[in-house]
Amino acid sequence: MNFPLFNFGSRDLAIDLGTANTVVYLRDRGIVIEEPSVVAIEYGNGMPKVRAVGDDAKLMLGKTPANLRTIRPLRNGVIADLEVAEQMIKHFMTKALGSRSKFGKAEVVICVPSGSTSVERRAIRDAASNAGASEVRLLEEPMAAALGAGLPVADPVGSMIVDIGGGTTEVGVISLQGLAYSQSDRVGGDKMDDAIMSYVRRTHNLQIGEATAERVKKQIGVARIPMDGRGSTMVVKGLHVEKGVPREIELTQAEIARALSEPVARIVHAVREALEHTEPEIAADIMDAGITMTGGGSLLRDIDGVLADETGLPVQVADNPMQCVALGAGLTLEDRIYRGALQAA
Repeated sequence: MNFPLFNFGSRDLAIDLGTANTVVYLRDRGIVIEEPSVVAIEYGNGMPKVRAVGDDAKLMLGKTPANLRTIRPLRNGVIADLEVAEQMIKHFMTKALGSRSKFGKAEVVICVPSGSTSVERRAIRDAASNAGASEVRLLEEPMAAALGAGLPVADPVGSMIVDIGGGTTEVGVISLQGLAYSQSDRVGGDKMDDAIMSYVRRTHNLQIGEATAERVKKQIGVARIPMDGRGSTMVVKGLHVEKGVPREIELTQAEIARALSEPVARIVHAVREALEHTEPEIAADIMDAGITMTGGGSLLRDIDGVLADETGLPVQVADNPMQCVALGAGLTLEDRIYRGALQAA
């Protein structure tokens, strides 16, 4: 009989490979990495090389010299730049495993949008394999989010999950460990940032960057106009389009609510469409349990209230909404009862 001389710990990983952030779960350890999905590439005389990944790379957004580029290798929840995505996944896997990375390859579960194509899923599998994974399995994001939020996915009870990520909004109706209905709409945090940038440019002739738009969204972003018609304010700095000089302006919550009206309306439409396609018995369960929201987009102020008013159903935001997808994927590593939700890539 062969017994290992040393136990170097589990090397199984679950990865929420998000458009905005990547969250990594290490079996028996929990969440070990939560960093932006950004890579800084330096171009010189030789081959391009990775300068920074994650938090360090995000600090460089919009501030790099000519020989340095910051790249977000995922768009709309799927890989847009395969080579850079491989480098990013490899970096996060090595960082998560630490000394364990020296002893064999890791088995990896990666979450994918429910609406992703077979070609997009293969690209994700190839990127993880090339980064050093020995086996790659896929888990659809609505199922992962529901598991991470603690919904009774294995029971004969219907549940609805709405996961608003950086690139996509995933709506899933779940019963008996399967998706009775799922819908993926390419609207999320990125579209909200774009809407804020467009509004500020159109209304105030001021050009702002992605990082500034994201700060505005987090600080004063709201899903509908405040009761006083104005709300709190924030000073924003950027480049005046006509004069070509730096300027600062004051933005109100009411303005940001107007800027975000289109992406918020798209999210509401996706949820209503999912409800229309839900079987009556499952709809009855959802009426009792309500809708659970996850993802960074669920942190937008009052979006749960807007969704509740539009659907007439109770809506609640899950605990740790930004980690739910990774926690759910990690649960498939820890508990055999949920293995059936995985797909071999």
